[in-house]
Amino acid sequence: MSETVIDTHEISRIYNPDTIPVVAINQVHLHIERGEFTALVGPSGSGKSTLLNMIGGLDKPDKGNILINGTDITKLRAGKLIRFRLHHIGFVFQSFNLIPVLTAGENIELIMQLQGISKKTRRERVHQLLTEIGLEDKIKSRPAQLSGGQQQRVAVARALASKPQFVLADEPTANLDSKSASGLLDMMAKLNKEEQMTFVFSTHDPRVIERARRVVTLVDGKIANDTKNSFVHIDK
Repeated sequence: MSETVIDTHEISRIYNPDTIPVVAINQVHLHIERGEFTALVGPSGSGKSTLLNMIGGLDKPDKGNILINGTDITKLRAGKLIRFRLHHIGFVFQSFNLIPVLTAGENIELIMQLQGISKKTRRERVHQLLTEIGLEDKIKSRPAQLSGGQQQRVAVARALASKPQFVLADEPTANLDSKSASGLLDMMAKLNKEEQMTFVFSTHDPRVIERARRVVTLVDGKIANDTKNSFVHIDK
């Protein structure tokens, strides 16, 4: 049976409601199941990043509800929402958002430390993730000592460290060259296939769109198209 991970109910987000209203998201209903590899696409200003931020609890809809595994995050108080994000949602940002003074290993370990996971388990998980992304020899390297592609792989490992129910990635390949972007997408596709990890991307990048198995197109804050990507090759 399919398992619903994300369910938005007629959500809307309106900026500057008292002056010149800007409707960023307009009554969007989006249903995502476990194991999906979905790209939110559309022109600049279409609302895809706003939608991603609301799903992740970084922004709040003015109308409607967002259910994550049955929990309505729009009704959670600030403290509970922070804890919910910490334990359930992984984030990958365009700008990497690694902490400069921490090593690659420490950046990955931080989320688990906040979760109260034991030091032994944290270290084992860091080693496992760095090995999976091919950076086991960079555990003591700080972000400034890593390439853009390496930093983004560390950012993905950090997002996966807490074993979230899904990962939200906002333009994760925007600052990467073709080789780095391809390697990153290969890694995420592998995790999606082997561990049924759910990924939702906000992207302009055709390299991401080509890999996505579902493409949701937003125009003026509304879903204009929602299709399965029949051009993707999926190994059996």
